[in-house]
Amino acid sequence: MNSSEEQSRPAEPRVNGPGTLGSAISRAAGFFGFWLVLTGADADDLAAGLFAAVAATWASLRLMPAQQWSLRPIKLAEFALHFLRQSIAAGIDVALRALDPRLPLRPDFVVYQTRLPPGTRRDTFCAIMSLLPGTLPCGPAAGNGLNIHCLDVTQPVVEQLAAEEALCVQALGGAQRND
Repeated sequence: MNSSEEQSRPAEPRVNGPGTLGSAISRAAGFFGFWLVLTGADADDLAAGLFAAVAATWASLRLMPAQQWSLRPIKLAEFALHFLRQSIAAGIDVALRALDPRLPLRPDFVVYQTRLPPGTRRDTFCAIMSLLPGTLPCGPAAGNGLNIHCLDVTQPVVEQLAAEEALCVQALGGAQRND
């Protein structure tokens, strides 16, 4: 295989590497704990639970390889409170728009140029965006963009998403791209 073929091939997920053992242990513990909750910690099901936890851990490491996160607990708590306030306010806005025909509803797509590189942090940001009423990430756009469906394109959606992304990066750690 020549070097151009190697460069064009997508990278295989790494199952071993820095932080993988700690990630595997914490994931396995989480999966096994979830199993215990589901089965009521029945002793008859422990062997099956251990097997399921190992299989789920292996699959999760293949699908989402271990990464270093630098969570900032205080910023994460602030972000969670901000997210809760934002969700309530946006939910009320969506409900009012749905119930009052006089309020504007101009659904369309906008392109948001994210500064997060592709990967887990961007996926986390997209998941958070999808939980806020009125915005829904719908896929990639040109460049480093994301197609975002919104209920009212006359609102400053792109500016709001940039502020949300900055808060997310502060809470979860990691660097944004410098374009």
